Amino acid sequence: MTELVLDASVVLKWFHSQDEPNVEQARSVRAQFETGALSAFAPSLLWLEVVNVAARRWKWGKPQLEELATTLPNLGFELFEPALSAVARWTATGLTAYDAAYVAIAEQTGAKLLTDDEEIVSLAQAHVIALVDWKPPDEDKADPAEHVHTGEIVKQPPSG
Repeated sequence: MTELVLDASVVLKWFHSQDEPNVEQARSVRAQFETGALSAFAPSLLWLEVVNVAARRWKWGKPQLEELATTLPNLGFELFEPALSAVARWTATGLTAYDAAYVAIAEQTGAKLLTDDEEIVSLAQAHVIALVDWKPPDEDKADPAEHVHTGEIVKQPPSG
């Protein structure tokens, strides 16, 4: 199974694709996730980012936002809290603390961060796959060593 850290630039395209680049790649990622061929990791702030964009940029109303807020925690992502020292280190390179959280999770889990954010791709190349370049893996040829977790992980407790 492929393990990836997904950021808001990818996940947002699952809910709203109008005028968005690389929608086909994002849909392919979602299809892989929904069939169980892909495990998705993210910091817990992902849901805040998605709700924020839905409210402010897409101008969704209260019923849509409440439905989204109910749907997001049930998607099946594994949510992690990044090590604050790693967030600080990546923020020092020029990333926002929010973007740095995704890179820190990628470092902590050993999974690549899939993003459509050019700044993240530029500043964290060793930990990132650009969405435009993503292709579903051939599971028959996958190297199991690519999916081994490394580092200390602080897992977010389940809500509810």
